[in-house]
Amino acid sequence: MPAAANDAQRRDPAARGRLIALLLALVVLWPMLQTSGFSLAPFFDSNNLKVVGGFLAQFLPPESSQEFLAYLGQASLETLAIATAGMALALLLALPLSYLASGAAREKVSLNPLTRGVLTILRGVPELVWALVFVRVFGLGPAAGVLALGLTYGGMLAKVYAEILESTDPGPARALRASGAGRLQALLYGSLSQAARELTSYTVYRWECAIRASVVMGFVGAGGLGQLMDQAMKMLNGGEVASILLAFMLLVALADLLSWWLRRALDTPPAARALPFGWRSAAMLLLGGIGLWASFWLLGIDWSALFSRDALQSMGSFVAGFFSPDLSAAWLRKVAQGLWETLAISIIGSLLAAMAGLLLALPRWRAPWNALLNLLRSVPELVWATITVLAVGLGPLAGALALALHTAGVLGRLYAEALQNTPTAPARALRLAGSSRLLAFCYGTLPAAAPQLLAYTLYRWEMNIRMAAILGFVGAGGLGQLLYVELSLFHYAQASTVIIAMLLLSMAVDWSSAALRRAMR
Repeated sequence: MPAAANDAQRRDPAARGRLIALLLALVVLWPMLQTSGFSLAPFFDSNNLKVVGGFLAQFLPPESSQEFLAYLGQASLETLAIATAGMALALLLALPLSYLASGAAREKVSLNPLTRGVLTILRGVPELVWALVFVRVFGLGPAAGVLALGLTYGGMLAKVYAEILESTDPGPARALRASGAGRLQALLYGSLSQAARELTSYTVYRWECAIRASVVMGFVGAGGLGQLMDQAMKMLNGGEVASILLAFMLLVALADLLSWWLRRALDTPPAARALPFGWRSAAMLLLGGIGLWASFWLLGIDWSALFSRDALQSMGSFVAGFFSPDLSAAWLRKVAQGLWETLAISIIGSLLAAMAGLLLALPRWRAPWNALLNLLRSVPELVWATITVLAVGLGPLAGALALALHTAGVLGRLYAEALQNTPTAPARALRLAGSSRLLAFCYGTLPAAAPQLLAYTLYRWEMNIRMAAILGFVGAGGLGQLLYVELSLFHYAQASTVIIAMLLLSMAVDWSSAALRRAMR
């Protein structure tokens, strides 16, 4: 066979398309890099390094007085209770909404645009904004945090549940539908069994996120470790902040251990028995029920207050203030500038995080890398933003770096699990054929895992857009800084315009991410 023919056979047929896609990505990313002010120079500035070093030095030694540890233990239990109760409310919303939104197990694949719109609103409004609404009803305390987490995370869970079910092999569900089964039965017996590991892993991951979200809730007085963190940071007490961060890391490690145990239990083949549930399932349900009861008991929330006349009037008057957005030309230009800055922060932060997360997900010996991933994602974005603002100054670069640091820990964990769940046969076959380990990964493992990796990356991008609204509270630029200033001044008309811009941006990202996932199939 001629040499030219051999070269043609060895050449990657998709190389040209990948090169064109890379060039287009660079053309799009260049103005984003300019807007975010991305530069490595601040990291080599001696003055910046001294300021950051001095700030970090305040974290040592961690506060260990008996009185503070008692407060820390109480706040940790309250944080777990807020996260658990918020996740319970989120699941109550997510299960029916994901069923309505998903195209899985339908005779004709279609999506419910009305349900998708509701999900966009629920997850498009930052938790902090929802919390401000409920603080007006319940006052300071954990109730606002529970309801804010329930609404936002209900939208998040429903969207991801729907997409995970859609990504499973449709063959079993179609066979069940063809044999006369209803859609719910086809989902339960045809799709759910395939997606059980991903659904369980993601649910536990969102519980971890709910724990971290208590930091955001604490800034409006919603209790838990977040409120304790807010007080310590305002008093510049680095020792207390260090102790609180250690408590966060411990909670995340425990949630990670729970996730590992659940995945291992799902991998165990079911034993032959008359009852559909074994002792593991019964024990898990029992412990979950006890934990949920203990959470609501510890929080002591008076739910009847939500339906009182005064509460409804107070919430209605607060929400009504947002129904007259400021549409003046000057303000719209300012919002448009903030929107573009937010988009740049989220894209650059997510891109840096995806590259770092993939590198951290590759090593086979996971122990030290999992510890690093736990550290990165245990530190809330607001704390990372405080450090990056000191390193690079106020502005969008600080926000992009804070998102990159936290999201690298999140994506690294999710990437590692997705790669572990990928079939090993293609890569093994390439290795036996003489390919290197790198080529076997690129052409045997990565193509099979790419849809799941892309789904996680795009979804984190959506979340990072919303998180940019929170990072603006510490001067990291974008729509968040506008929202913080206007809410602080009680300018609800201007704040309403900013929130509408956030929702429109979330809808645009939702549409584009769905289009990219369809193109990857």
